[in-house]
Amino acid sequence: TGQSFRVAADPLISNDDESSSSLQIEDVTAGSGDATAQIGDNVTVAYKGTLDDGYEFDKASKFMFLLGAGDVIKGWDEGLIGMKPGGKRTLVVPPKLGYGKRGCKPDIPGNATLHFTITLKDLKKP
Repeated sequence: TGQSFRVAADPLISNDDESSSSLQIEDVTAGSGDATAQIGDNVTVAYKGTLDDGYEFDKASKFMFLLGAGDVIKGWDEGLIGMKPGGKRTLVVPPKLGYGKRGCKPDIPGNATLHFTITLKDLKKP
């Protein structure tokens, strides 16, 4: 299956206004509590990733990473900020914030827009 993290050889994507504004975020469920996901937090998520045609390229019921560390695609590092535990969010990630022109063979073609449904299962502050 595909992978929802940055590969060591992937180029870093600059953080400019154009790239940030093209990420589409929709809260499905708000979540609860006072804590919100911020850069530097350890987060645990459940997710499903699909392409424009509905093809499911990846999913996991428990995936942990450090938010903002570049361990995942840029669209995730930007799109999960502000989520509360128990919250569910959909992200539409443009190629520039996903896998770009290269894609991620064999499941994600170049210049693919990625669709994710993500639930924040746990959040640990540093």
